[in-house]
Amino acid sequence: MRHFLLLVCLLGAATVSRAQRTFTISRASARYSATVTVAGCEADQCQGAGTIRLYDQQTKQLVQAFTSDDLTFYLDSRQQPSVKTVELYGEQSPLLFDDFNFDGTEDLAIRNGNNSGYGGPSYDVYVYASRPRKFIRSAELTALASEKLGMFMVDKKRKRLVTFEKSGCCWHLTTEYEVLPGKGLSEVLTIEENATGAGENVVVKTRRKTNGRWTTTTRSFPIKEYYKE
Repeated sequence: MRHFLLLVCLLGAATVSRAQRTFTISRASARYSATVTVAGCEADQCQGAGTIRLYDQQTKQLVQAFTSDDLTFYLDSRQQPSVKTVELYGEQSPLLFDDFNFDGTEDLAIRNGNNSGYGGPSYDVYVYASRPRKFIRSAELTALASEKLGMFMVDKKRKRLVTFEKSGCCWHLTTEYEVLPGKGLSEVLTIEENATGAGENVVVKTRRKTNGRWTTTTRSFPIKEYYKE
């Protein structure tokens, strides 16, 4: 009987430690706040099915609700989800607000597990459509945030989306995209860094599209010089 009670207590403690939790995120967006409910948290990590409810910060009215099959994220020292964090090979927040298609309105990316390259973070990306006045999932941007190395970077000044790829320690690829209104993404630049060959050099191949035409340049640099901090 004593062993049975101990087992019940241990199972109860495990259930509590992995209990569903709800967080309020209010600093990630200038316009919206959100409540995030996730299936379970243990120590500093949460994961599992999630529900996100988006609210207008001024009216406090519900704007839209979303789901994620695997809302994986880490908690900071205050036991709260991070905000506005996109680190290559590091922390990436469960919700990311930005103008991903450069149309002047905030869009939303929601973590959907670790399905990108090398088991990195992946996201469902929703763009705000003014005519139906709701967020619509973009298959093209979701693929971009799921097939590379985590969430893409947003270069607001040049209006580019930037992705990263790698193979092992010594091959890296950076790709830049333009967003063409009504047409989608257009790849405009790739930079391939290849240090897999013998020797002390890295071969850098740059492909650039200008006025619809591609040009390619290839240069070789000493590894110690090219990767100087």
